[in-house]
Amino acid sequence: QVQLVESGGGLVQAGGSLRLSCAASGTISSSNAMGWYRQAPGKQRELVASISGGGGTNYATSVKGRFTISRGNAKNMGYLQMNSLKPEDTAVYYCNARILGYDARWYDSWGQGTQVTVSS
Repeated sequence: QVQLVESGGGLVQAGGSLRLSCAASGTISSSNAMGWYRQAPGKQRELVASISGGGGTNYATSVKGRFTISRGNAKNMGYLQMNSLKPEDTAVYYCNARILGYDARWYDSWGQGTQVTVSS
């Protein structure tokens, strides 16, 4: 069984920063995209940022210039650096990645989410 665990969320004032981490139980595929999504109350889950196998990045317009997605030096880690946070960034943040299981098969996986709350 594979697992993704997000951490680093919390309560922060507007203008502050947080760094979210995504830890996988196995190797995160370097050939497939990894992404961070968020879901605010009453809204659909939306893509915040993604990083391709080649390292190319893509950001939602609302976070461009403030958020940075990266892969860790360890093959089972990913990160989302969030700066200049705004109250509208408040949401549960989820990591999505393809993970190598103990059975040598690849699994598309989601974490359980980490809450980010930005106060005004």
